[in-house]
Amino acid sequence: MSEKDGRVDAGAVPKDGLPAAPPKPAGNPVFRMMGLPNIRPKLPSRKWLIFLSITGSFTTAVLYDRYHKKKAQQRWCNIVSHIAQEPLPPTQMPRRITIFLSAPPGDSLRAAREHFHEYIKPVLVAGAMDWDVIEGRREGDVRVGLAEKIRKRRSKFEERTEASDKGAAKDQGEEGKKEDKNEKEDLVQQLRDTVGVKDADGVQGDLIIGRHTWKEYVRGLHEGWLGPLNPPPKDTPSTDNLGKPQQGPATGDSASPTSDFVETIEDPQPSSDSEKPPDQPEKPPEEKKKEEKSKQPIQTPPYILTSQYPSATLASSTPDPLPPATVLPFPHLLGFLNTPVRIYRFLNRRHLANDTGREVAALVLASHTRAFKSSADPGLSPSTESTDVAPVSGRWEQEELLEHEERDWHQSAWKRYQGEPERILRNQMVIEPRIGNRMRRFELGAEDEQRAMNDEGVDPAAMSLWAKFKDMAGLEEDTSAKGWEHGFVESETN
Repeated sequence: MSEKDGRVDAGAVPKDGLPAAPPKPAGNPVFRMMGLPNIRPKLPSRKWLIFLSITGSFTTAVLYDRYHKKKAQQRWCNIVSHIAQEPLPPTQMPRRITIFLSAPPGDSLRAAREHFHEYIKPVLVAGAMDWDVIEGRREGDVRVGLAEKIRKRRSKFEERTEASDKGAAKDQGEEGKKEDKNEKEDLVQQLRDTVGVKDADGVQGDLIIGRHTWKEYVRGLHEGWLGPLNPPPKDTPSTDNLGKPQQGPATGDSASPTSDFVETIEDPQPSSDSEKPPDQPEKPPEEKKKEEKSKQPIQTPPYILTSQYPSATLASSTPDPLPPATVLPFPHLLGFLNTPVRIYRFLNRRHLANDTGREVAALVLASHTRAFKSSADPGLSPSTESTDVAPVSGRWEQEELLEHEERDWHQSAWKRYQGEPERILRNQMVIEPRIGNRMRRFELGAEDEQRAMNDEGVDPAAMSLWAKFKDMAGLEEDTSAKGWEHGFVESETN
């Protein structure tokens, strides 16, 4: 061994007489020349194993659910895709349905729009469906929109009574506003009639998203066909409260439809300091705004109360049966303490996509409809308990539909506010037999159900490895045009 350069001679013999051990490999010389460290394969530490197992399991569950959700949606799209291939005469409009959606309790309308775009719109587009939308940003908007639509239809077929003719002069300003609002729609319809374009034959149908929208839909349906065409006089007190002293603002069905509303907006408020009591300090502007907001009515007063259903006259133009409807689930849960339940639902969205796609496909095909059933269960749900309506001996299927969603509603749905004439979400749903017996719902036929079971949706064998990975990871770009559910956002290519 040379002491100068530190190298070991091959023939050198150590002092003890044993041969020298071969030197340890110094690693890949290429990596050593590049300055890279000598990385030896070894198992990760205990902390890394815990981290990788948790993140890997969650990522795998998300990709698995997303892959099967897309397969379920594609399966129902394939079931209705043959309708889009059928030729349409140039003088006939495509089939048009009406979609009802509203903001869930405690949240904005954006959540309902995203739910529609993710689970419902793909099947409607695959079936070449056209639709109108009635949105509700606050409680009661869907009821008002549906009732006004029915009253407009009734006014075209029913003759005005003598009482409505006398009140025409009083309501001339309000009627003028309604005519200006619907002037564009009437003009388009007149042009279509002139050219000879007609609507699609067969049933049209309604699509309702969520239990909260369903309760407003049923309330607006009764108000439109049982209520008057003109709003009740605001200065007429309720006949139920005549001769009874008012101890406070009336609520629910025991009050007049417009008494609380008029009292809220017509009560003069003290505007000067001289009208205020001397011992009452002046409130900050923030508290004043909150008080004014709390006094505003949440919804427009209805034309008829639920307690007046039995004595109301059914419109002569009421169709029998009524247009069928489809009610879709809309699970929406808020709150930090509900995070485990929300994670579970997030990892099982494939079941929601399959159930929603089945109901939407039944609406698009429109091959089978049935009447709603009435059960003999006298029990009422605690969440729908109300003192405004007397309990009934039997329950309709409409009342029990998606009733489990009420447990997930925000607590604001069960509160009462000053000056509101009615709370639809809080009150019990009331079904008038003359309306309930006419209501229908879409149902998927046995042949279509069997055809859907045989269809596997996306064919993995026909996809490349990269396309299969992008499909499982959900990385494919959505090139479809954005519609109203995204707030009329234009595409980037425009």
